[in-house]
Amino acid sequence: MNRRSFLKRSSLASLSATTLGALHVAPSKAAAQASQRVRVGVMGLGRGMAHVRAALALPHVELAYVCDVDQQRTSQAIEAAAKSQPQKPKGVADFRRMLDDKELDAVMIATCNHWHAPASILACSAGKHVYVEKPGSHNPQEGIWMVQSARKHSRVVQMGNQRRSWPAIQEAMARLHAGVIGETTFARCWYDNARGSIGKGNPIPTPPHLNYDLWQGPAPRRPFKDNLVHYNWHWHWHWGNGELGNNGIHALDLARWGLQVDYPIKVTYNGGRYHHDDDQETPDTAIATYDFGNKGASWDGSSCHPRRSEANDFVRFYGTKGMLAINGTGYEVFDLDGKSLESHKGEGGDLGHMGNFFECIRSGKRPNSEIEVGQISTLLCHLGNMAYRTSQTIHFDPKERRILNQPEAEALWERDYQEGWKPLI
Repeated sequence: MNRRSFLKRSSLASLSATTLGALHVAPSKAAAQASQRVRVGVMGLGRGMAHVRAALALPHVELAYVCDVDQQRTSQAIEAAAKSQPQKPKGVADFRRMLDDKELDAVMIATCNHWHAPASILACSAGKHVYVEKPGSHNPQEGIWMVQSARKHSRVVQMGNQRRSWPAIQEAMARLHAGVIGETTFARCWYDNARGSIGKGNPIPTPPHLNYDLWQGPAPRRPFKDNLVHYNWHWHWHWGNGELGNNGIHALDLARWGLQVDYPIKVTYNGGRYHHDDDQETPDTAIATYDFGNKGASWDGSSCHPRRSEANDFVRFYGTKGMLAINGTGYEVFDLDGKSLESHKGEGGDLGHMGNFFECIRSGKRPNSEIEVGQISTLLCHLGNMAYRTSQTIHFDPKERRILNQPEAEALWERDYQEGWKPLI
């Protein structure tokens, strides 16, 4: 089927690999009518500044709060927002102060990974809709709790894997499912970067503008050091999920979507730290593989060597009649001899995905990356990291949704929490 006839016959309204029932969302007070504003607060003002800009740009959205444990970031966000809307947002350090506002409709969470699930669950419990950045959870159990919380409180919860809302990517997935390359059986994913060393951190007093206790939040306490905040926590298992959970989630989500699979039966993740003698605990070079029974996928990550001459695609899908490659905001179709048959580009960025979140708050519809769909993809990253940390092949039961008789890996299913911070559904 060519693209023109496909677009005439197919709807892009329902593209998720997993078919889920309709959401039953209780409309928020301020969003009872589509013409009324949704009041939102943004938590975490590094990546969260993209959320701030989206809230200021989208119609019928009011940025009511900005929140960060770093006062310098909060002040900068308030100043930026004041140029685009008549009323300045309130600045808070403690996320829970936003939740006390009964007129606040939604929160957007762009914090460190260890905060994603606890903050989302607290927000749902307070009656707020949630947009949470990827990976959305620090461990598999948190992913389960997030879905349970969204269902219990009838909240819209969207995960920030924004490619789910890019038009050309939606089209590529629908065409894969319609058989543009025949039966699709395997997906390969790549990521490369040129990250430098983070060095070896030294214990120093916490800067006066940083509330480090709140930064740690749900995580058991560890001393502050000078190479941790605001980004290098990614490479420590205590707070982050390495490159697989940082960037691998984007590609693996597409792989799972395109292949129309959910849970794997076997997972490996082999590699190591090869480039720098520093504080990083997570691998800088590694390959994860996923066996879904009759289909498979792989993710090849190289964080510290850019491998530019290889010009790898973001994701390639292999089928019985050819190959489909996804790069940037578009896709390209090849025959079995490698000849390009067609290529298509589209719009990208954050605005469409975040706009989909706000529209679903008003309509009660299911968002493009509803948290249950997002957390199935995130589980691939968690299982990969378990395989790496235990030096084992992880065997998983898709029906029971559990690891099979591997106590060392099962011990990583959940984490310990700072006293008083364990999420409650």
